[in-house]
Amino acid sequence: MALPEQTKTKAGFVALIGAPNAGKSTLLNSLVGSKVSIVSRKVQTTRALVRGIAIEGEAQIVFVDTPGIFKPKRRLDRAMVTSAWGGAADADAVALLIDARKGIDEEAEAILDRLPELKRPKILILNKIDLIERSRLLELAAKLNEKVPFAHTFMISALKGDGIETLKRQLAGLMPEGPWLYPEDQISDAPLRMLAAEITREKIYERLHEELPYQSTVETDQWQQRPDGSIRIEQTVFVERDSQRKIVLGKGGQTIKAIGQAARREITEIAEAPVHLFIFVKVRENWSDDPERYREMGLEFPRG
Repeated sequence: MALPEQTKTKAGFVALIGAPNAGKSTLLNSLVGSKVSIVSRKVQTTRALVRGIAIEGEAQIVFVDTPGIFKPKRRLDRAMVTSAWGGAADADAVALLIDARKGIDEEAEAILDRLPELKRPKILILNKIDLIERSRLLELAAKLNEKVPFAHTFMISALKGDGIETLKRQLAGLMPEGPWLYPEDQISDAPLRMLAAEITREKIYERLHEELPYQSTVETDQWQQRPDGSIRIEQTVFVERDSQRKIVLGKGGQTIKAIGQAARREITEIAEAPVHLFIFVKVRENWSDDPERYREMGLEFPRG
């Protein structure tokens, strides 16, 4: 009797690229079905390449959420943009996410100019389609496909989940045959310590997005499993000036307390254990010129 043919597994990488605030992190979290990437109204919040892992049928899709591609001004900006293009070049497919409301602005134009350099299947994803008329949407899709011939075009709302399942099925079809790269139940290859730091950084932005420049950073200094199953976490928020430290602490420490409570709730969910979170705020002048900080964020330090 002939044995039933075993279904072949597939696995590969999809790089999500786009301008800051196009909705890449929201899309990534939606595709994976869990939070793996920081979502903020503040631009350029994804710094290193965050990998989210989704399963679709027999395919494992590893999504690389690259930092937003923009015109770099500072050293940290240059490191992020280099990281984004590097992540795209290494992937099996490249998905360009465009905010349909903004259309082809200066930032999108700059990405479209460089896209032909990447010899990978290219997919166009128009996001926030619920906020634009259909006729304008079709016109935009046609214009973008004139500039770069995309293998597929998708229209989605990352926030509402519209079109996500279809997108995932198509991406699964593009993955090469091969064994899965990660265990079935793993949703990200970022260590929990790093995700915990990202969550706290997100809560800082949510609370202080007007007052604090995005150069602030968070590091998880201690992650200690206690005998009762709970986790003790110590984190440090680094800012560049004492005036910023006062903003993060707030009057009588109220701001940092609220940030800590919001972060602890989310970290408890991803760690699946009770969490005791202790946050310290320190001034570290010119940390954005320190190579060690870049290594901790998974970025290459740009010389010069």
